[in-house]
Formats: sequence, structure tokens, C-alpha cells
Amino acid sequence: MKFLIGLATFIVVIVGVVVFLVSPWPGLLLLALVLGLWMSLTRRGQQAASVTAIGVSTLRERLGSSAVIVVGIAGVVAVLVAMLAMANGYRETLRRTGGEDTAIVLRGASASEVSSVLGHDAAVVIAQAPGIARDEQGRPIASPELVVAANLPMKGGNPEEDFGSVQLRGIGEMAWKLRTNAKIVEGRRFTPGLRELVAGRGAQRQFDGLEVDHEIKLGNQTWKIVGIFESNDAMESELWGDADVVGPTYRPNGANSSTSVFARLTGPEAFEPFKAALVSDPRLQVDVETTVDYFSKQSEGTSKVITAIGIVVGAIMAIGAVFGALNTMFAAVATRAREIATLRAIGFRGVPVVIAIMLETMLLALVGGVLGGLVAWLVFNGYTASTLAAGTTGQLTFQFNVAPSVLWTGLKWALAIGFIGGLYPALRAARLPVTTALREL
Repeated sequence: MKFLIGLATFIVVIVGVVVFLVSPWPGLLLLALVLGLWMSLTRRGQQAASVTAIGVSTLRERLGSSAVIVVGIAGVVAVLVAMLAMANGYRETLRRTGGEDTAIVLRGASASEVSSVLGHDAAVVIAQAPGIARDEQGRPIASPELVVAANLPMKGGNPEEDFGSVQLRGIGEMAWKLRTNAKIVEGRRFTPGLRELVAGRGAQRQFDGLEVDHEIKLGNQTWKIVGIFESNDAMESELWGDADVVGPTYRPNGANSSTSVFARLTGPEAFEPFKAALVSDPRLQVDVETTVDYFSKQSEGTSKVITAIGIVVGAIMAIGAVFGALNTMFAAVATRAREIATLRAIGFRGVPVVIAIMLETMLLALVGGVLGGLVAWLVFNGYTASTLAAGTTGQLTFQFNVAPSVLWTGLKWALAIGFIGGLYPALRAARLPVTTALREL
């Protein structure tokens, strides 16, 4: 029977912790408010507050053992926040690349740009679709683009062996009008018709030789880097050149083809008419999405993998932190057995004792969570990393983003660990017979 009760308690605790971790902050704030009112307005709640105050006042005498909980939980939160910040930074970098008022057109059933092929005639038809914004000369702001993968030596590696994949994007004049956030910060734009490239700042950080006036080898051709641009999105990880030069170099049998057509729309409301016109055109077989939807989908797989790894690693470390908290709090309860028994003998009930010990543990856990989150923010926020190239896709440079939502997740994990670590010692203290406890120590 005791085994079944223990198993049922364990299952309830795990379910409760899972619900706690997935609950939004308003629900948890309401829970904290209810607990505060209970401790202020009810007799048992006031007893719990008194016992909590006594326990907190003795933490200085148990500084070493309390530090075990704080440091253990800080380590869990720091690792978890770092992994979530990586996934968040990757996802936000791709999201910033798109918008509701820009669209991307790919060949039907293409998973990404690199697997799509659009002929010259298709690009012309797309540029005439309704809803596309126009420039000062009345020309549609539609940019047929060609994306291919190129290999370059990695910065800091062996130039003969350590190569990475970078995306080379062939563009035309309209690409600059479409992406107004892309600014040349060093050098100049490439000259149409010449083997000249501009490199994104992210690509420059990852690959060797991407400095202004330097020449690089792409395949069997020599290209000159004439400028560096910044765009604060995924495009910063690319090289840009003239599509009329990139096409014949990489696709000699389809020099006039493109992989995608980007278009600036007159507004978000123009997307549905624009999409309907292209999807219903018998001359085309295309998929149409807003760029924010397209790039968000591109981030889903990788961000889910990073998040899953972070949760698995965090869970493994959390188990260790829970055992550390359990050992510490069991020892604390043992040393305070006579004190707890005395409180119960003079009228304090079991529930206030349980709540008090759990609050004490969760307070230590909160300190550890704040410390771990602070360390992760100081070390990782803004830290630049890049993905590994896979298949025909290039590396993407992004920055870790320790957002408030990420820190909040870390704090919830810390409180959950503290809850589990304090629950069983608290139950033991409440169940310990008063006469037995008074004889201890």
C-alpha cells in the first residue's frame, strides 16, 4: 500500500511540474498571489510564514549545504538558457529576414530556394502579377534570384582542408530596392557584368579571404570582393553577385533561370490577390508564401532540434540537481527535527511545516535560477555562432538571443527543481512523530 501511495504521489508531482512548466506567466502570477493571500489571511498560512521566516533566518548557519542547491540549479539553468538562446537566436535571425509585405515564389513542391528552378518566362509573368509595388520609374519591385552553394576556406582553419559551404546569391538591381535594410558598410556594390561580389558581415566572420579588394576562388573562377554589407538577418551569411554572371558560371545549361522570385507588395493585404493570380495562372506551377512564413518554416527543424537537445541535457542535469537538493534538505530537516517537533507540539500543523520547507527550498532554487540566468546572459547574449552546412545549403551566422521569455523558462525550471527537491523532505518532517523527533539530536 505504501508503495502505491508513493507511486501515486510521484505521478501527481511529475504531472504538476509539467503543468507548471508549460503554464503562462499570468497563471503562475495568480498562483503566487493566492499563496500570498493564504499566508496573510489564514491561521495556517501565517504559521507557514512564521516557519519559513525561521528557516530563512538560519540559512547563514547552513551556508555550505545551501550553496549546493544554489550552484547545482544555477548550472542547470545556465546550460538550459544557453541552448534555448541558441534556438531563439537562430529562429529570430530567419524571422527578421522576412515580412508580411514581401513574398517569395518558388517552383511548385520545392522545399527551399536551392531545390527550385524558375525559367526566365516564368519570372517575367510573376513580375506582372497584381499587388506588386513599383519604384520611382514605375518598374515592379520583383527580383529573380539564383541561389547556389559555394565552398570557401573557414577562417582560422587549414586553407587546404577546412572548407565550409556558403550561399552565393545572384541578384539584380531590384534586390537592393526590395531589401532596403541591406547597407554597404565597406567598399561598394558590385558592378553588373563583372565577377565581383559583396559579402555579408556574417559570412566575413566565418570564411577566410572575404575582405574588400581580395580575390577568392569559387570553382574554377576568380572573383573579387568589392564590398561588405550588413542587413541584420539571414542574408548577412551570403555572398551576392550579378545574376547574369553567377548564372552562366554555375548553370551553363540554364543561364537565364532563377531559383526564386522575391517581390515587394503594396501591403500585407495585397498578398492573397497576388498569390491567387499566380496559382491560377496555367503558365505557372508555383508555390507562393510571404517571406516571413517561408523563413519561419526554414527555421523550424533546426530550432526544434536545438531546443530538444537543450531540454534533454537540462533534464539530465536537473535530475542531479534534484538529488542534490533532496540530500541537502533531508539533512536540514534532520538537524532541525527537534525545532520542527517543538513547533508542532505547540500547535503548528503539518501543512504549514510542509509549505515552509518547500518555500525555503524554492527560494534557494530561485536564487540559483537568477544566478544561472545572469551567467548565461553575460556569457552568451549576442554571442555569434553558425550552423553546419548540410547538403546544398550554406552556413547561417546568427547570434544567441537570451530573451526575457528564455530567462523566464529557466526560472520556471529552477522553481520546479526546488519544488521536487523540497517536497519529500517536507513530507518527512510533517510525518515524523513528535515524540520521536524530540528524542533526536
